[in-house]
Amino acid sequence: MVEAMKSLFLTGVLLATGAGAQTVQDPTRPPAAFLHPAAGGQDRGAPALQSILVGRAAGGRRVAVIDGDTVRVGDVVRGARVVAITQGEVVLQRGARREVLTWKAAPDPGSALVPAAAPQPGTSE
Repeated sequence: MVEAMKSLFLTGVLLATGAGAQTVQDPTRPPAAFLHPAAGGQDRGAPALQSILVGRAAGGRRVAVIDGDTVRVGDVVRGARVVAITQGEVVLQRGARREVLTWKAAPDPGSALVPAAAPQPGTSE
């Protein structure tokens, strides 16, 4: 009889805790918009320019990140060909129409940040 009561009690506890459990979401999971892009080729607005990388050496590589994809001159983004990448913009060509994506760079560090004063000799910091 005692064993039956223990079994019944444990079954009740297991059912109660399972019914009240909450789903834990993965904090590193991308937003739903990235997981389920617009269906049927719907227009998602203008392509989003996220980064531009231009090599310092003459003829260095030129790469941009548009809508999360790394592209180079000649690649196609949403049906438009990348025709130029400069330090401040990416030019896309779609038929006879050109679209210029401008990089909005961070403000000049000198205007927003003040460098820390160098420690004076003989002082501890």
